[in-house]
Amino acid sequence: MAGFDVSRALLSIGAVFLRPDEPFTWASGIKSPIYCDNRLILTAPEVREGVEGALAELIRREFPEAEVLMGTATAGIAHAAIAAHILGLPMGYVRSGSKDHGRQNRIEGRLSPGEKVVVVEDLISTGGSALEAVEALREAGAEVLGIAALFTYGMEKGKKRLAEHGTAARCLTDFDAVVAAAAEDGAIPAGYIPALKAFRDNPDDPSWREALR
Repeated sequence: MAGFDVSRALLSIGAVFLRPDEPFTWASGIKSPIYCDNRLILTAPEVREGVEGALAELIRREFPEAEVLMGTATAGIAHAAIAAHILGLPMGYVRSGSKDHGRQNRIEGRLSPGEKVVVVEDLISTGGSALEAVEALREAGAEVLGIAALFTYGMEKGKKRLAEHGTAARCLTDFDAVVAAAAEDGAIPAGYIPALKAFRDNPDDPSWREALR
């Protein structure tokens, strides 16, 4: 959606949390002073409309050959479904592991070998969950065009992993844009920005913690 500011939309619904004294633990085990909860988009209709419209535009522009959207479980499922509805495309999702009952599917939804797929993710940090979905789809015979995500932390580990897997990722907004908007709006002190970027660039270096106290 042209002109829609995703960064400020996330801030407007309180989806960006700063907690340097009690860092969040990501699925990868990284301790982070900042967390972006894109699930809150789903409970804010006006923001949801803007974000999903922007996501559909991103996919249409960056991956015009897309035939199927596949969400990552669980955070990417709703975004994939809404964007697929806007684009008039089929949609499914990729489980983190195969079911132990029924058809024991890992990929839910109809997918034919050779179909051109875009993986929809809510955010990219180290890239692990999105790339697991990419690999599962490739093993099923799909041609994965890339990943469309709402937000990326822009971490070096994530960028390196994506490059090693030959997978393009396109995102609506990123860490730098959200942090800059938060500082401009007074949501975080501007003096925190260097420390937050130091975390982003090297999360294993604990020096950013002292700078945020």
